[in-house]
Amino acid sequence: MSEIELIATSTFGLESVVKKEIIDLGYKDVKVENGKVTFSAEEKDIPRVNIWLRSADRVFLKMGEFKAITFEELFEKTKALPWEEWITEDGEFTVVGKAVDSKLMSVPDCQAIVKKAVVEKLKTKYHTEWFKETGAKFTIQVALLKDIATLTIDTSGEGLHKRGYRESSVEAPIKETLAAALINLSYWNHERILVDPFCGSGTIPIEAAMIGKNIAPGIQRSFASENWPRINKEYWKEAKINARKAILQDRKLNIKAFDIDKEAIEISKENAFEIGVDDCIDFNVGNVLDFKTHEKYGVIISNPPYGERLGNKEKVEELYTKIGKIFRQLDTWSIYIITSNENFEKLYGQKADRKRKLYNGRIKVDYYQYYGPRPPKK
Repeated sequence: MSEIELIATSTFGLESVVKKEIIDLGYKDVKVENGKVTFSAEEKDIPRVNIWLRSADRVFLKMGEFKAITFEELFEKTKALPWEEWITEDGEFTVVGKAVDSKLMSVPDCQAIVKKAVVEKLKTKYHTEWFKETGAKFTIQVALLKDIATLTIDTSGEGLHKRGYRESSVEAPIKETLAAALINLSYWNHERILVDPFCGSGTIPIEAAMIGKNIAPGIQRSFASENWPRINKEYWKEAKINARKAILQDRKLNIKAFDIDKEAIEISKENAFEIGVDDCIDFNVGNVLDFKTHEKYGVIISNPPYGERLGNKEKVEELYTKIGKIFRQLDTWSIYIITSNENFEKLYGQKADRKRKLYNGRIKVDYYQYYGPRPPKK
């Protein structure tokens, strides 16, 4: 089976998390750049990585990379790539694009040229002037960065944050991919209690439960490349069967989640049921200011209100001060808070052991990490 190159894209700041996931899955020749992780694989790995990657945004098949400073160069070098190996005669394909610091800055023109080049290559292969476009769908991306063009085909379709369990959500949700990354950046593991006191629609505790029970994030959804004739259907079947076998059904977890909003808790319960982790998360309506516990060595991971709306900022900053007083009493616990408020440490009353710059959607945020002592070995 021939070797291919795959690119897992990620939100800014999460490249190292995605890289670790890829290495943990057993892949090598891993290269990290801004917003993407490139690695060597085989065709049968396209189903596997789509089903298993938790923090990546999408998985792309890399078709080629070259310098292009003229439209003629872009056309000829695109046409030289082996599109016919993947796109069938009846395939329907679209071209999307982006350009940064490149001489070819007109994205619509670049898209049109790439489309024309691919069509010309397929005409040569299939000896036809007209394509029905009734078969599998392909999305080609042309990305230009500093005059280097990278041509890929999207294997995922919808973004990998679409797990298939969040039927409904509350205002200002956190993406599933980001939630998974926050958990993997923490000291939490399945043997420790996890608490989310601002759980919203339940994304953080649900993602934690999936990690704790080794449930593949893509186990309940479909992907664009499932319909590609080039990829053997048995590869998809095998990847899904293996994912189901890998679930640790009997593993016990101690995850507690609450929110002041009753409707949010109902939504959380529904979402947890959809993915099959409702039995290992204790959801309740509750106010963070009433939080008390006798448990030791626990972990709090939460996405509290940011106060982005006018009039909310003062209330939210007062809340941060109050939770600081409550959480600092948990002297054996590790606390992880994500927020866009740049004065969080001052309001909370303690400087974080580590602060990581991330993005929640388009909002620039910081992930404040307060490390408690490690629990004693059993």
